[in-house]
Amino acid sequence: MNKFRTHNCSELTIKNSEENVVLSGWINKKRDHGNLLFLDLRDNYGTTQCIIQKDKPFFKQLEKIQLESVIKINGVVSKRSKETINKELKTGEIEIKINSYEVLGTCKELPLPVFSDQEYSEEIRLKYRFLDLRRKKIHSNILLRSKIISFIRDEMNRQGFVEFQTPILTSSSPEGARDFIVPSRLNPGKFYALPQAPQQFKQLIMVSGFDKYFQIAPCFRDEDARADRSPGEFYQLDLEMSFVEQEDVLRVVENLLIKVFQKFSNKKFLYEKFPRIPFKEAMLKYATDKPDLRNPLQINDLTKVFEREDVKFDIFKKLVKSGSVVRSIVTKNTKDKPRSFFDNLDKWAKAEGASGMAYFTFEKDKNLTAKGPVGKFFSSEALSEIMEITGAQIGDSIFFSCDKETNVLQLMSLARDKIAEELNLIDPNTFAFCWIVDYPMYEIDKISRKIKFSHNPFSMPQGEEKEIDFENPLNIKAYQYDIVCNGIELSSGAIRNHKPNLMYKLFEIAGYKKSEVDEKFSGMINALSFGAPPHGGIAPGIDRIIMLLAGEKNIREVTLFPMNQNAQDLMMNAPSEITEKQLKELSLIIKKK
Repeated sequence: MNKFRTHNCSELTIKNSEENVVLSGWINKKRDHGNLLFLDLRDNYGTTQCIIQKDKPFFKQLEKIQLESVIKINGVVSKRSKETINKELKTGEIEIKINSYEVLGTCKELPLPVFSDQEYSEEIRLKYRFLDLRRKKIHSNILLRSKIISFIRDEMNRQGFVEFQTPILTSSSPEGARDFIVPSRLNPGKFYALPQAPQQFKQLIMVSGFDKYFQIAPCFRDEDARADRSPGEFYQLDLEMSFVEQEDVLRVVENLLIKVFQKFSNKKFLYEKFPRIPFKEAMLKYATDKPDLRNPLQINDLTKVFEREDVKFDIFKKLVKSGSVVRSIVTKNTKDKPRSFFDNLDKWAKAEGASGMAYFTFEKDKNLTAKGPVGKFFSSEALSEIMEITGAQIGDSIFFSCDKETNVLQLMSLARDKIAEELNLIDPNTFAFCWIVDYPMYEIDKISRKIKFSHNPFSMPQGEEKEIDFENPLNIKAYQYDIVCNGIELSSGAIRNHKPNLMYKLFEIAGYKKSEVDEKFSGMINALSFGAPPHGGIAPGIDRIIMLLAGEKNIREVTLFPMNQNAQDLMMNAPSEITEKQLKELSLIIKKK
């Protein structure tokens, strides 16, 4: 070892008793017992307790030294008495009797204590991120991140994938989010874009004759922050494979994720083989394409029931006649729940902007009846049909809502989570993975009402080209797939469209002229014209994988230097203004508001 340490702060045991050692690190804690000063020295690897007696000439100096100062100590390893052993520390059987010390780095008054688990505002934590990263939990999260990424790299190499690095400065591309734009000094008036994903480049790698590519790729999207999404930049495991079908890609990713999650977590898997759920089925059963399958609740369509003459719930019947739909959720064995349970869910729905949620409980005396505010509006026969559709039984309750389909889906997706939370139905010690498949190629834009790509525009449509229903594009399904875990989308992927003529045709449906496609995707179109293999891939989010494995709810807890929700780096003061000289070099003028 060098002059700063003979050992790190997690290495020493009773086997080292009576050895002279040198340790360096941060002062984590101090405890003054009058004649004896206890000092916990911390480094990246762990903590070691050090002691100094009052008769030492530098006792008072160490007594006054600020926490988080960096010091070097020389001392002797001493075995602790049995009653003072700290079983929570690797070094808990020993302590260091300090003979001398040296201050390597002084510390000002701390804006937040490193040793504390107390919560602090995001502003303070991000401004002093270098201190925040010293805190045990987040320090461990970042080390876990490194281990996971190393494991993934090793696994990808074992599976025959080759790692490449794709360009950071590239052209703008319609990936679904706003680009970060970089002005070109050498080409005035023109701009680069930071890649939202290496989409085109990884396809070009396949066209270049490489068979299996991967990259821990930085991606840049100018979008709003969410708990599972950082503004600005994030990382993904980007991979692509030649001569594959959809199931080949799913199998590679599924096997990888099983290994990663088994390696770094003790939680159980709900499914040994990840379910494949068609998009249409997911939207019907869960009202989302990111379902949390730990939640057993499912949604059912009751619209047709309200067309029956023996259903007298006129409010819903009128809405159904005008084009609204009815969706429901059944809760098992909730007949004994207090009235407040039902009323509170109704109030919650109203707070979410809905008109409320109707409900009743199935009961049977002589005949099948419904107990609840709206139960009287349903005949026994209608109730029987509802039970048949939903799988409900006597003693179960049902909640239902009626509105335009988009509004109902939004509410019922939230209601499914809310009810599961109220009934404590979700096992936190479980991972529930699934694949969402058979995405529609197109959808209607809510604002313009025009047809647009629903997902990746480079996806291959399902079926032989001669059989594709181009006249009814909303019926076209794509070889597009998402991987979801515990309600969090980890990634989207697809089998790619490697046929230029087909690509022109599909872009035309979305409103792109051939000239526009040639301009925006010139590299891609040109390459595909020179012999392109069938290929496909996916890009699971590294940050989200680590967030799940660390048991965190916010992605910023597993990211080294994240931005705040306004896409600002409070520590480095970015974004910042640039000088007039820089603006001139870039041929830019800032308009003053």
